[in-house]
Amino acid sequence: MNPITEIRNRFSQVFQSIASLEADGTAELLKMIRPAQDSKFGDYQANCAMPLAGRLGKPAREIANEIVANVKLADLCQTVEIAGPGFINLRLDDQWIKARIQAAIGDDRLGVVSVASPRKFVVDYSSPNVAKAMHVGHIRSTVIGDALAKTLRFVGHQVITDNHLGDWGTQFGMIIYGYKHFVKPDDYANAPVLELGRLYKLVRKLIDYHESKAGLPKADEILKKQQETLEKLKGLPASGDKKADKERTKEIEGLQGKVKEQQESIEELKLKIASIEFSAELRKLAEQHAAIGNAVLQETSLLHAGDATNVKLWNEFLPHCREDIQRIYHRLGISFDHELGESFYHDQLQSVVDDFEARGFARTSEGAVCVFLDNYDTPMIIQKKDGAYLYSTTDLATIKYRIDQWQADAVLYVVDHRQHEHFEKLFAAAHLWGYDKVELNHISFGTVLGDDGKPYKTRSGDTVGLEGLLDEAQSRALAIALEQAPDLAEDQQAEISRVVGIGGLKFADLTQNRSSDYKFSYDKMLALRGNTATYLQYSYARVQGILRKLEVDPVDLRKSPQPIEFSDAVERQLALKLLQFSEALDDVLLEYKPNILCNYLFELTQKFFQFYDACSVKDAPTESLKNSRLQLCDLTARTIKLGLSLLGIEVLDQM
Repeated sequence: MNPITEIRNRFSQVFQSIASLEADGTAELLKMIRPAQDSKFGDYQANCAMPLAGRLGKPAREIANEIVANVKLADLCQTVEIAGPGFINLRLDDQWIKARIQAAIGDDRLGVVSVASPRKFVVDYSSPNVAKAMHVGHIRSTVIGDALAKTLRFVGHQVITDNHLGDWGTQFGMIIYGYKHFVKPDDYANAPVLELGRLYKLVRKLIDYHESKAGLPKADEILKKQQETLEKLKGLPASGDKKADKERTKEIEGLQGKVKEQQESIEELKLKIASIEFSAELRKLAEQHAAIGNAVLQETSLLHAGDATNVKLWNEFLPHCREDIQRIYHRLGISFDHELGESFYHDQLQSVVDDFEARGFARTSEGAVCVFLDNYDTPMIIQKKDGAYLYSTTDLATIKYRIDQWQADAVLYVVDHRQHEHFEKLFAAAHLWGYDKVELNHISFGTVLGDDGKPYKTRSGDTVGLEGLLDEAQSRALAIALEQAPDLAEDQQAEISRVVGIGGLKFADLTQNRSSDYKFSYDKMLALRGNTATYLQYSYARVQGILRKLEVDPVDLRKSPQPIEFSDAVERQLALKLLQFSEALDDVLLEYKPNILCNYLFELTQKFFQFYDACSVKDAPTESLKNSRLQLCDLTARTIKLGLSLLGIEVLDQM
């Protein structure tokens, strides 16, 4: 059991007795017991006396004294002190730390205890549209989802991973239309995936052209009105009322931002138009296929209606597309328990609509079947006027399947933040439908940005392909490795470039707070210093080097763990940090944020190098102290390896 869990258990009993709280009413107070920000105050600090003061009508310091008098910590803490208005500072007993470290050394789980009440989680992540190449936008969902699934499994939950592939939507209508009108038979025969990708891009480009031409006049009109409003606001004299003038300035700044966004949007429309009109060949195709947008929707409708030709083409294209994305997953070391795409649920969609209507949860509005939800201005449409279904319909069928067939207690959707409103409505509709006892959680994340602060794209403005991203990461990792060790054998080069490059790419994403956008940088990603996978992998390899140099078999260290000794403060600090591994995993799953584990591993590595610099292993004054330090080294390496494995990242014995 980790230190903070044990401390909170002891405090919980006291809260129940002195504040007459039920066990489940102590949660907020227990969250106020956290690791101390400064070691001079101890190892942990409890700040719960202050909120209790208002509840009990007593001074906080008096309550703190009462807590300390009643909490049973003699076997756990060396000192328990009250500071300031009622802070309770706790310093763990050295012998307690040593005993837990010794136990962790002989434990394959490194002292991490499985959860007492396992739940069944379905984790939905990655979910690319299989008709087009995976791009940089898929990296976040894929690695965040994989890390959460691995961590949930490790702590003892049952996990089902499901890659909800986009294998039935408009993108296939685009490819089918492209195949019927633009395919190059020889290219398709020789490299079907490349040709299908070309067809998708061509059709998308032609659709964008016609939509941009149609939308440009309206966009210009919107910009003109915004600029006129902005000029009027700027031309108003100051009122003399500071608050009113401040609000007007804020309104002007907001409108200036909207004008800039609209100007950028218009530029994008013009670029899409120019990309066609600058090419005589493309311009001719655009003229010949002026109704391509509606034609693609028709091809999609035929597919969904079971049209023999389109279904045959879909069955022919799909394996090629699946093979292409599987190659990317293989490189990333990602696998799924299930890959039930949109097509799997197609036959279930009408029953979803019928059930919602039969129960009175949906009604027809302007020809479409809509679910009207409280607190939303617009309804959730589950069937369009023309009979077509939407993502919302498929997602409802998916929820029903996952709960009815898999008995899920929780479903986590690792999908970018732009889908926030969709999932809010989806979950509200699912609760209305009767699925209100399961945790439905949108694990949202921000955007990968370039140096310009905009979504990361190539110089030509295209979305960066994920495979190209992996190639570049491995290439740069190899260049760094060869700079350090020019004589590496070819097999070593391949292994190092793969482990360091792919690991660096994953960690660069995972170390960010998932809620935030972040700027992508190859240089930062592969840095040998700082919070990077490369730094952690190097630290692991450093420990393996120590063990090799001293001719120590780590298996022998683990078979019969020897007593741990603290001859220097940094040894104790490292040991305490090692015990907090379990705490870090708990914190990751509290808000489903893998960056907490990344930060923990970085802090652990920093503690290790402080220990390494201050405490010689080879020249330890006694054999028992040498053995203790070897055990701390090995446990550090094992913790780094295990922690990185939960993030989907490998290590190397030599770097």
